[in-house]
Amino acid sequence: MVPGLAALQCFGLGFAIVSAGWTRAASPAERMLKLFLSAGYGLGAFSILFLVLRALGLASLLSVDVFAFVLLVVAWLLTRRLVPAATVLPAADHNFPGWLRGSLTAGFAAALCAALYSAVRRTMAYPNGEGWDAFAIWNLHARFLFRGGAGWRQGFSAFIPWSHPDYPLLLPAAIAHFWSYAGQESYAVPATIGLVFTISTVGVLFSALLILRGRKVAMLGGLALMATPSFIEQGTSQYADVPLSFFILATVVMLCLCDASVVVSPPAGWIALAGLAAGFAAWTKNEGLLFLCSLLLARFWMLAGGKRIAQGGETLARARSFRLLVVSALPILLIILWFKRFIAPPGDLFVYSAATFHQFSDLARYAAIGKWFGKQFFRFGHWLWVPGSLLVVGIFLALRNWGAQNRGDQGNARPEIGFRACAAALTITLCGYFVIYVITPYDVYWHLRFSLNRLFLQLWPGAIFLCCLRIGVRGQKVRPTEMFQNEA
Repeated sequence: MVPGLAALQCFGLGFAIVSAGWTRAASPAERMLKLFLSAGYGLGAFSILFLVLRALGLASLLSVDVFAFVLLVVAWLLTRRLVPAATVLPAADHNFPGWLRGSLTAGFAAALCAALYSAVRRTMAYPNGEGWDAFAIWNLHARFLFRGGAGWRQGFSAFIPWSHPDYPLLLPAAIAHFWSYAGQESYAVPATIGLVFTISTVGVLFSALLILRGRKVAMLGGLALMATPSFIEQGTSQYADVPLSFFILATVVMLCLCDASVVVSPPAGWIALAGLAAGFAAWTKNEGLLFLCSLLLARFWMLAGGKRIAQGGETLARARSFRLLVVSALPILLIILWFKRFIAPPGDLFVYSAATFHQFSDLARYAAIGKWFGKQFFRFGHWLWVPGSLLVVGIFLALRNWGAQNRGDQGNARPEIGFRACAAALTITLCGYFVIYVITPYDVYWHLRFSLNRLFLQLWPGAIFLCCLRIGVRGQKVRPTEMFQNEA
């Protein structure tokens, strides 16, 4: 009864958050997207509430959760009345040949069954997680929070550097929140959370593409993700990489939905949900903080790029959307800064010395890292025969124009500042990963071997979504002043 109540409360918080930003009657595909988003947003809210209660020394979780849920419901009712509803026109489905439609449907169904079976089987086989990070970092931090009581801060000490006490606490705090409801530590909680994030990531990708590109492209994108062996492996290993990929994907999806919106005023709710997802990404892993900074930089660059030719109203709309993105992520960012400044010790990657400056000037090091990145592009995902990265790129190149020609429309050639900003953010994040390997105090080959595959995985669902989003879009030029017409 208690675990069920906690799960219901967690999902209710997430659904209330998503509904507060979704101020219109949703279509079936949009309702599906809202449900999958709610699972991740709810777990993010659960982690924030638990840490705030721990910091304040409070113990009544249920009363605070109920109070937060009531506030969110009130906010949802107010936004329905005060905020203009954002609308997305339903996408026309692609007219693929019968043999391709049948093969795609059969492949998607087979991949879905295999992914669910593999995920559940691995979750049951490895209830404590699989690998060092699961029990030595994320679940250990959850035990610090659950068992520590008033002295929980002592668990994040520089005397146990191997546990990476500077890592953000979305997963540990969410796990500890459920354990506090149950009154005991249960292996089922972190295992179930990992399974929920894995399924929700696929669900967000599929439902978002269903809205924006139709059923066949949605199946194609879902098939590409579910058929990635390392995605299922990492999703059930109780690491934080798949949860991070969920929030990165959620950010990308919400900003691209803003592109497809047909309202005159900016879809403020969706922009706020995007900023909140980016904040949760930063609260999940340190790489998420890099993504958040990359997104804000890319968004600012995209918005400032049209300033010289924008009209006054367009300039105001651009500034308003950027400000809303920052404000929605700011509360979580402040919590992260508080944790990093007053609780956690300095991170182990940013230990500057004379060796660090030498590494910056070592051209052989850049070449070695670049070669490893190139090899990882082909080896990523642990595919058996054809690399998944090449497969997705090949499908994108083969179908991007063919789909639009056979749909008989203009391929939904709309202003796309969100798409371009998200693509730039993923690229900047990948470049940031490269710089981290340049300055790492560890042996660079060891570091690359045991982490680069997971870093690629963090960006993989978002990259699949952006590639599939371009299927059926003709290469029409969009005038710079038109890039902001849906935000004017």
